[in-house]
Amino acid sequence: MADRYQAYPEYKDSGVEWLGDLPAHWGVKKLKYLIKKLDSGVSVNADSEPANSNEIGVLKTSCVYTKAFRSEENKKVIEEELKRVSCRVKKGQLIISRMNTPELVGACAPVLHEYDNLYLPDRLWQTEFYSAGDHDAHYVHSVSLLQGFRDQIKMVAAGTSSSMQNIAKEDFLGIYIPHPSAREKQHIRQFLDHETAKIDTLIEEQQSLIRLLKEKRQAVISHAVTKGLNPNAPMKDSGVEWLGEVPGHWGVSALGYYSNLNTGATPERSQSRYWLGDIPWIKTGEVKYDTIYKTEECISEEALQESSVQLSPPGTLLMAMYGQGVTRGRVAILGVSATYNQACVAISPNKHVSSEFLRFYFMAAYHAIRDGGNETSQMNLNADIVGKFKVTIPLKKEQADIVAFLERELVQYDVLIEEANTAIELSKERRTALISAAVTGKIDVRHWAAPATEQKQEAVEDM
Repeated sequence: MADRYQAYPEYKDSGVEWLGDLPAHWGVKKLKYLIKKLDSGVSVNADSEPANSNEIGVLKTSCVYTKAFRSEENKKVIEEELKRVSCRVKKGQLIISRMNTPELVGACAPVLHEYDNLYLPDRLWQTEFYSAGDHDAHYVHSVSLLQGFRDQIKMVAAGTSSSMQNIAKEDFLGIYIPHPSAREKQHIRQFLDHETAKIDTLIEEQQSLIRLLKEKRQAVISHAVTKGLNPNAPMKDSGVEWLGEVPGHWGVSALGYYSNLNTGATPERSQSRYWLGDIPWIKTGEVKYDTIYKTEECISEEALQESSVQLSPPGTLLMAMYGQGVTRGRVAILGVSATYNQACVAISPNKHVSSEFLRFYFMAAYHAIRDGGNETSQMNLNADIVGKFKVTIPLKKEQADIVAFLERELVQYDVLIEEANTAIELSKERRTALISAAVTGKIDVRHWAAPATEQKQEAVEDM
């Protein structure tokens, strides 16, 4: 970075360990000398949906999770509670999460617009700075993104639970940060707004590329397991709406006709001897379309003998019947003999179907199986629903050809997706490094100006 930007001519020891050396003319201040007060609202009863523009909303703590203020993260206050709301959101101030998980406590974001209908709950603070304007809010926000600042938050955060912590006002306001002049803060903001916007654009482009690659990857899988590899094969109606036509010589049947299904169990947690063994035990969160060789937890031989858990051999297909987020409907193949919890169903296909083919098939059928096919719309699956789910049955040799084709074809998509993810991570690292260098004075941006060509382009876009 030093090859692109100049350093300040002179530095001094800041006297604050996490800050190190700062430009010689910069100061160091506790936040309490910048922030006049921290206000918070009250907890009120609210509906789950967000408020519209003519309704009153109370913010959720998730409004600052992305390090940018998200006004849509709010809940509509019910009519009986409208008189209780307090602390309206104000433009130019920071919203700070004072109570949250260890990773998110202290997260903050500046408010860029006016929101006359949004109010704070008791778990969020809103700043009021001594200075006029919003340069302090933006500067403090940039400093809050530094790992050193996060470390200071961790040191002062407290709580009776490892999953929920809070910060006292005096502890937060006692944190030291660099203190350049107001004019330099404006220069730093202009520089970072411009440069991070370019980086964010690159990240968005890579994310769009990943979405496109995943869509194409999914299309390749879906076509292979529902239409086959021979484009000239005669087709027939499968009788299943989402499947459409399939090759005429393929079978279409309930999964249970070609396989045995077993659900798992969880040994008693209170029996510590059940959890001291080396027999793999799988939870639904570990079912991710791959081949499972290692598990987060293992059980003992006693647990296997004394509880209702099932031990399935390598090659068994495992499906998550319920779980959080995208888990439900995912499958994986056992690479070792393993047990599993009651939220999983083990699918042991007969000699006419391969587990590898079924894994790809259920990748294509993900949304259909999550909906329970055409028979139910309930949130969770069960072994009966899974057993009745319709699957395509090509000849065994054809299944092997499809699996080999997909394993060969998908490599190129996986490589491109990995390259795009790597580019995103490098961009994020550069973004973080750029912010750190600017707000701690490692680079001098006082005389920085956007390149003339970009200024002209922006002027044209503003016309």
